[in-house]
Amino acid sequence: MDWKKLGKALLFPHIAIMLVLIPLSAALVVCSMLFVGTDSVIACISYALAAYTLTVWCIKIPYLIQFFKRLKTENEYVKRWFSDERLRVNVSLYSSLAFNVAYAIFQLGLGFYHSSFWFYSLAGYYISLAIMRFFLVRHTSTHRPGEKMDTELVRYRTCGWIFLVMNLAIAMMIFFMVYWDKTFVHHEITTIAMAAYTFTAFTISIVNIVKYSKYKSPVYSASKEISLAAACVSMLTLESTMLTTFGTGADIEFRRIMLSVTGAIISAFIIIMAIYMIVHSNKSLKSRKMTTKDYIQVEFTEKINGK
Repeated sequence: MDWKKLGKALLFPHIAIMLVLIPLSAALVVCSMLFVGTDSVIACISYALAAYTLTVWCIKIPYLIQFFKRLKTENEYVKRWFSDERLRVNVSLYSSLAFNVAYAIFQLGLGFYHSSFWFYSLAGYYISLAIMRFFLVRHTSTHRPGEKMDTELVRYRTCGWIFLVMNLAIAMMIFFMVYWDKTFVHHEITTIAMAAYTFTAFTISIVNIVKYSKYKSPVYSASKEISLAAACVSMLTLESTMLTTFGTGADIEFRRIMLSVTGAIISAFIIIMAIYMIVHSNKSLKSRKMTTKDYIQVEFTEKINGK
């Protein structure tokens, strides 16, 4: 037996095998934790398989880095993706718009079916997000950043007003969570996965706000501020889920206090952001009008003096 060849095959399996190992090991670990027990033979096998999967992927990391570097510099589609910020913004807006519309219709249908203001408030929240993203994607699909600054500022201001309206739906959601104890209950593993996704989305939204500020485009800034607001609301629902999933019946008052404080902070943050968007847009539009008026006046005076 060629032990060297066997060891190489174990440490450097084919990429197809490595891709199969990820869902297989994850499914075995979850099943062993939920149904079999952590001290069973199947659990031991699942842990060993998970450790092996993690090991072979860690060994493959340098090769993966080199592969993605080559892909970034050689593949035309990937090069365009990283170099065209307008494409990235449009893809993000279109995908988010489609999700918001679909989820708003779903929540609205539940509201009609159950005659529940809870679902109506969720539908109002997602409809508000969809309207804002629709306003922005109409501009970004036809114009580049800074091409029509006045139009961008108007849309930026409109998003600020919609944020104020959306905050009413958020306040209703907070009211239901606190006083009517409308919370989300999920399995512990599902809750942990939601937490990982929510914190990732929140971090990415903050990074994108800083990253896209260099384009000096109100529309781009608005798109990222919408994502930040959505991430903040997701943090609130995550907190509600975690308090319900990992708490007990005796923690109802504590849950109400925590949700009230967090909800008030998020609501105040969205209101402040909306007011800033409105005030900043009005000041910028006024400044641009004054600059244009002064320029026309100077140009007219120079023509008269020249005559």
